[in-house]
Amino acid sequence: MSLKSNLHKLKEKYKGTKMAPAFNALHTFLYLPNETTHGGTHIKAADDLKRTMNTVIMALVPCLIFGMFNAGYQHHLALGDIEAANGFFGATFWTWDNLVVGLWKVLPLVIVSYGVGLAIEFLFAVIKGHEVEEGYLVTGMLVPLIVPVDLPLWMLAVAVAFGVVIGKEVFGGTGMNILNPALTIRAFLFFAYPTWMSGDKVWVHGAKERASEIAAGANVDAISGETILGSLAQGKGTMSHDWLDMFFGIIPGSVGETSTILILLGGLFLIFTKIGSWRIMLSSVIGALVMGLIFNGVVDAGWITESSKFYGLMNTEFWHHLLIGGFAFGAVFMATDPVTASQTNKGKWIYGFLIGFISILIRVFNPAYPEGVMLAILLMNVFAPTIDHYVVQGNVKKRMKRLKAKTA
Repeated sequence: MSLKSNLHKLKEKYKGTKMAPAFNALHTFLYLPNETTHGGTHIKAADDLKRTMNTVIMALVPCLIFGMFNAGYQHHLALGDIEAANGFFGATFWTWDNLVVGLWKVLPLVIVSYGVGLAIEFLFAVIKGHEVEEGYLVTGMLVPLIVPVDLPLWMLAVAVAFGVVIGKEVFGGTGMNILNPALTIRAFLFFAYPTWMSGDKVWVHGAKERASEIAAGANVDAISGETILGSLAQGKGTMSHDWLDMFFGIIPGSVGETSTILILLGGLFLIFTKIGSWRIMLSSVIGALVMGLIFNGVVDAGWITESSKFYGLMNTEFWHHLLIGGFAFGAVFMATDPVTASQTNKGKWIYGFLIGFISILIRVFNPAYPEGVMLAILLMNVFAPTIDHYVVQGNVKKRMKRLKAKTA
């Protein structure tokens, strides 16, 4: 007897019981739902929440695969086992040894993220007696891509539990949360375990462990895993990597945030499938460029000198801000979350612009944490309903004025 038949029998057996949502979720996840609409419908479409989530995951898969190769490459490069790759298609980058390290370190992050998150989703569905929601399918993929490769799995499990329960379920589940769940998880990790989420020893596999061995008196070479943002935040006025390396992603950083070109392709895919808002993406880029130009103008005017701790990031070419850190990933996959973003078209322009503007502002003036996109998106998640409220009220006032003018 097939698995599908067995699941269908279990669905029927436990129909009406507390365990029904769990078996329904397993059946729906693996197969198409066998229920059809009986009443009249106004809109007929092939897309549903599961298909939408799967489409976003498809856009994230290239970033995940590249992140595995890059994790291994950065590890072997830091150890001196290989020479720097000759560009994106360098022979020393796409090797089996790099992939093995990436699989060994990244896959457990994915498994823990999905295992803990979906277990909590199932638990809440059984307790509340409602269907299991597919919203965590994307969050479960996003979380491993926005954390350092060596993050302890128990920390990730605690953070996922916090993010799902406090960031989503307490608000009523998928579609009701006011903060992006993946960023809520990352914010928890940053504030609860800051030494594992910042510094120059967390972005390359083995760097933190090697630093501990050196502190204990071991005679081993240190591994440097300093990111570009970390270098610039320390007042260094020059880039430590070529801009092409930054564009292709052959640099240290979170697992899936380094390759701007793959993020761009994922963004175009989301726009083509009408899942991601191009208004939010474009306005975020414009906001970041405007803030970057302002800082470049301040430096050119001589209002800040090389002795300032802010000089490194303020003197960075304004368009380089789009290639370093997690800005591109945040603007494409986080800011466009349809639940927590602005809903009106004009509101999306305002919302996205402020995310880009504030991201670079935080990046420059917070050298202890030289990456502002997470905090900027969470801040604008809170203000998104307010933005939409005033946009709607502005439209109502305009219509009332036109109505008065016609009746006068």
